[in-house]
Order: sequence, then C-alpha cells, then structure tokens
Amino acid sequence: MTDTDRFGGRDIARIAVFAALLIALSVMGPIPGPVGVPITAQTLGVMLAGAVLGWRNGAASVLVVLALAAIGLPILSGGKGGLGVFVGPTAGYLIGWVAGAAVVGLIAHSGRRFTAWRVAVANVVGGILVVYAFGVPVQSLVMGLPLAETLLSSTLFLVGDVLKVVVATLLTVVIHRAYPVAFAPRGALAARH
Repeated sequence: MTDTDRFGGRDIARIAVFAALLIALSVMGPIPGPVGVPITAQTLGVMLAGAVLGWRNGAASVLVVLALAAIGLPILSGGKGGLGVFVGPTAGYLIGWVAGAAVVGLIAHSGRRFTAWRVAVANVVGGILVVYAFGVPVQSLVMGLPLAETLLSSTLFLVGDVLKVVVATLLTVVIHRAYPVAFAPRGALAARH
C-alpha cells in the first residue's frame, strides 16, 4: 500500500463529516413515493459527497452510512436501519448511492479547473442516472413489477431530483469559493501529510 492508497487523517475527517451530513438529511423524513420507494433528501448528500470529496472519499462516506445502517442504526430516511433495508425495494438505490457518489466525484474532479457546469453534469449523471440504474431494476425485481412500469413510476422522482442537482451544484460552488482547500487534489493532500 502506498501513501496515496491509504486514507489519511484529513480524509477520514472529511468522510465522517459527509457521512454525518447524509445522516442529518435523513431527519427530513421520507415523502411516500410510488411503489414502495420514498422521496428523500439523502441523495442530495450523495451528490455533495462526490462533488466535494471526489470519487474515492465520496463513495467512502456513503459506505460508512450504509455500514452503520446495516448494523441496525436507524439512520436512513424514516428511521430505517438493519439488514432488511438491503433486501427491500430501496436496496438498489442504496447501493446506487455508492456508485453515484463515485461517478459524481470522477466527473466533477476530472478537469484541470473547477467549473459549475461540470459539477451539474456530474450530479445529473451520478446522482440521478447511476442511482436509477441500480435502483429501478432492483425495485422492479423486489416488487415483482415489469421493469418498464417501474421505470415509468420512477419518473415521479425526477422533479425533486433535478431540484437536488441545482441545490447540490450551488452549494458545491459556494463551498469551493469559501473553502477551496476542500477540493485539493489527492496528491496535494498526500504531499502535506
């Protein structure tokens, strides 16, 4: 393992902060959604984690939340927790959060300089398309519904998800302006340790 493969203290602290943010967003509670999947604010946290922390740390922050939920802590929207959430209709969306945060981070941090447009595209691709790519098929399977019907019912989430993209992009821009060191490349952080 090289120094860039390990999580340093700064990485761990930032991962913990964004895991806490994801948990805090669960307090807003779910809005009942179509076919057993609620509308939650937690995908906003997934987008922010990837956009600010990058692919690796963003995905790690989501994994921390899912691990805590798996051991039974009621930290998911609606006070849910335990292994049962990983076999229900929302299971694919939860797994999609990890991939979504990673994709948001990969796209948002891909250029030489930070741009709001890249962050917005990252949030749409990772925070919506990737999460749906995992969530919709699993929801269809668990609920015993045709994939097309499940996909159609999931379009009800799009308005809220687009609003989350806007909010996540604006917050990322504000954080970047106020605290640009949060966006430092991995090599720069490793060199300072």
